[in-house]
Amino acid sequence: MKRDYELGFILNPEVSEDETRTILDRVSQIVANYGGQVVRVNQWGRRRLAYPIERHRDGNYIFVDMILTPETVAELERTLMVSEIVLRHMVKKRDPKAVQKEREEREARAAAAANAPAAEETEISAAEAEVDETPVAELSEVDLDDVPPAIEEETIEA
Repeated sequence: MKRDYELGFILNPEVSEDETRTILDRVSQIVANYGGQVVRVNQWGRRRLAYPIERHRDGNYIFVDMILTPETVAELERTLMVSEIVLRHMVKKRDPKAVQKEREEREARAAAAANAPAAEETEISAAEAEVDETPVAELSEVDLDDVPPAIEEETIEA
């Protein structure tokens, strides 16, 4: 029986992009070998840790939403446990209500995109291309669910 899981892990801050990609490819490969599916990968980037881990104050945060079997979870945890560049990791089941809501929203967006007429593609003249008259209200409607909150630094007053 397949279930929805979320994998969160923190990588060593000195890790290169290639090593990050290698870990993500390895996770995707394990999921695919066991018949699972990677739904979404959300890379937060370098963030401050709540407490030092192996003398590191920062870490690269990555979250992966997946659909997989419980046997796959054991293999993922084993792989991440032996990796030296992974500081911490955690796999948890996702809330079924939240997952259902996300699927409905995704299907609604796909249906809206499919119903949008393709004939609206028009050529823009050079004068129109220089001026972007997009209203601010349209720009604020961007889907910001995947954006993590900003980190506020505390100021110490003497």
